[in-house]
Amino acid sequence: MHKGRIEAFSDGVRAIIITIMVLELKVPHGNDLEALRPLLPIFLCYVLSFINVGLYWNNHHHMFQAVKHVGGWVLWANLHLLFWLSLMPFATAFMGENGAAPVTVALYAADLCMCAIAYTMLVYALVGQHGKDSSFAKALGSDLKGKLSLGSYALAIPLAFWMPILSLILIAVVALMWVVPDRRFGEVKGTGG
Repeated sequence: MHKGRIEAFSDGVRAIIITIMVLELKVPHGNDLEALRPLLPIFLCYVLSFINVGLYWNNHHHMFQAVKHVGGWVLWANLHLLFWLSLMPFATAFMGENGAAPVTVALYAADLCMCAIAYTMLVYALVGQHGKDSSFAKALGSDLKGKLSLGSYALAIPLAFWMPILSLILIAVVALMWVVPDRRFGEVKGTGG
């Protein structure tokens, strides 16, 4: 299959995810700043989730610049990633509506952890598709940021039951770590075949 189809489908799903998340921001009843106060937790959750979905879109885009071809395992791994990303609107709304309660933050962190696991599985499926000695595998390198992210999300889940705000700070730090685009794949260009 041509890699353009998987990219287009993934971009469409992520656009829908962001649209669903923004629909959770209800218009307040009132016309002063005080009317906005109850929406602040929901808005902050939306911002964090928007950034995370955007980071997955950005890194997926950069990674697929180095992809030459996709096969069945890559398609399934990508669909697995999209499944966990599609739960982001639910996790966002749950946490936004209920504040930084331990269970809501733990669920949010668990969804992000599953997204990171799914992204890692996609990376390994692509390495398997292209070979361990391929330019794709060489560009991937040790994937230190990916491993740190996965470990941080895994730590954020139990931490949420003890200190939910610290768990959210850890999640935000991971997002900040990825704000600088992943340039590992910048030099490797796929042929699209």
